[in-house]
Amino acid sequence: MDFLELVSKRRSTRAYMPDRPVEPEKLERCIEAVRLAPSACNAQPWKLVVITDPVLKDKVAGAASTKWLGFNHFTKQAPVMIVIVREEPNLTSRLGTVLKDKPYTHMDVGIAAAHFCLQAADEGLGTCILGWFDEPKVKQLLGIPKKKRAELIITLGYPAKNEIPRKIRKTKEQISSYNIYQ
Repeated sequence: MDFLELVSKRRSTRAYMPDRPVEPEKLERCIEAVRLAPSACNAQPWKLVVITDPVLKDKVAGAASTKWLGFNHFTKQAPVMIVIVREEPNLTSRLGTVLKDKPYTHMDVGIAAAHFCLQAADEGLGTCILGWFDEPKVKQLLGIPKKKRAELIITLGYPAKNEIPRKIRKTKEQISSYNIYQ
């Protein structure tokens, strides 16, 4: 499929087929897409913690769901969860972050997550990127060092529904202008 078709197909999946596992070769291609993702100064400031153990996955899903706000209760359905840990960037990326006052590692983690999710969509898999979760609990469950940040969690699996809802987005004119900010 072409790229715009792929981007149109990709959505945040919040209902999975819990009994349909993700094939290892599909998961490996999603990881490869992250490996090939660009980053500032080629720092590649990420590490993926791939959670396939059902008991551990349910514990991480519990740390990602919030009872009092009703967030992320679908996470236990997903057969796989990926935690993206922000790693220390290389020296040139760190210097650029300070000199330009731009959080390059945050951008890089976002690019890596997008690559993972787009590859998953190409594989017929669904994903949802989560930023709202109990980070200290996730770090404790996965043995992530205290000085590191667990930035995002991505749920992965086969969508329970094959329908692709219409995307509601701003118009091109609302999100872009040529040659001058308008």
